[in-house]
Amino acid sequence: MQGRLRDRLRALWNALVGGIGLLVGLLPHVLHHVTLLAGTALVAGSGGTALFGALGLLASVPFLLRLRQRFGTWRAPALGLLIFAAMFSLSTFVIGPAISGAGGATPTPIPSVDHTGHHS
Repeated sequence: MQGRLRDRLRALWNALVGGIGLLVGLLPHVLHHVTLLAGTALVAGSGGTALFGALGLLASVPFLLRLRQRFGTWRAPALGLLIFAAMFSLSTFVIGPAISGAGGATPTPIPSVDHTGHHS
């Protein structure tokens, strides 16, 4: 009986974490619908970088706690945090500017005339 309850709680927890992952993944697209300027201000530049860095760190806490429990030391979670920081930095400072062609500068968003075209 106790094993079934544990399995159900684990399934519920996994569904909750999956739902949070879904929301964080959709957040950049949804935020630009708040208003043109509010959505852009939240996800562009250093504010958006800090916001999504903090969300990524928050989302990694269960994983880091699991690493701590599995290895019995804080070395594994510390290594995980270092890898997270390195990958986030690579994405933010190298890949992002290379994709946007901004060369390190924050791109100025250009609103489209037919904004509803991608919502079909």
